[in-house]
Amino acid sequence: MTTTTHSVGDLRVFPLCLGGNVFGWTADEAESFAVLDAYAAVGGDFLDTADSYTAWVEGNSGGESETVIGRWMASRGNRDAIVVATKVGAHPDFKGLAASTIKRAAEASLRRLGTDRIDLYYTHFDDESVEVSEIVTALDDLVREGKVREIGASNISPARLEASLDFSTRENKARYVALQPHYNLVSRDTYEGELAAVAARHGLAAMPYFGLAAGFLTGKYRPGTEVTSARSGRVAKYLESERGRRVLAALDEVAAAHSAEVATVALAWLAAQPTVVAPIASARTTAQLPALLAVADLALTDAELARLTEASGE
Repeated sequence: MTTTTHSVGDLRVFPLCLGGNVFGWTADEAESFAVLDAYAAVGGDFLDTADSYTAWVEGNSGGESETVIGRWMASRGNRDAIVVATKVGAHPDFKGLAASTIKRAAEASLRRLGTDRIDLYYTHFDDESVEVSEIVTALDDLVREGKVREIGASNISPARLEASLDFSTRENKARYVALQPHYNLVSRDTYEGELAAVAARHGLAAMPYFGLAAGFLTGKYRPGTEVTSARSGRVAKYLESERGRRVLAALDEVAAAHSAEVATVALAWLAAQPTVVAPIASARTTAQLPALLAVADLALTDAELARLTEASGE
């Protein structure tokens, strides 16, 4: 297993970011701890969560994933070895990005994580009712107070991202160093183009979410099979499309050439794209983890990358 790390601002991170959206949802605390232990055992150090995870589960209120991660770090005594990314703006009690909301939400996240700082703090969804100056200044205050190390944005338009970066430069405020877009082999339109151009122009590190398209790009769902996962709606949509079938065929071909898992190849394509530093993928069980971790050691040829890119075109 490679020990190569990549840069996100002043942070150094493992080339696969472990998604925490399943913690407190499809993975209970014991299974979550097992997955986290297995990830850390091979040098994994980059965790992605959000204050709203997992508010959509009946009986949950949001913050369950952060709480699981916080308990795990406390029990293992490894806080200084872990890069924790979380997000603000979608928790039921802290909706939007008003300055006061950001600051109260950050304090709540710090408590749940059991830590004195958040390594990478994303705005989860842009709030266009708030001026970028207010959002960036609130985040800058958290950085100056030592409660946040680096900041990033997710689900933001190219124009708002550019405006935020311009404000940071002009006013000498903390600036976004990371971008978390929805991006994978069957969902390329949101990121490729103007948003990716802004990221490239300003040197932002992209950490795509839904890197495996809600499990579709693991290859376990095939035409004619019944989809019974918690994300079945999204997976069924991909299965029914010609594009989805083309991508599966190309993935199978490249995976066979490397004796690799389909999921590994899908993540390797993503990792090879301009601006992408560490794809995000989650594992509900330890059995799902090896295929994700293998991306750190799989280098696709230019021809293989082109084959996958062509298959995933509209």
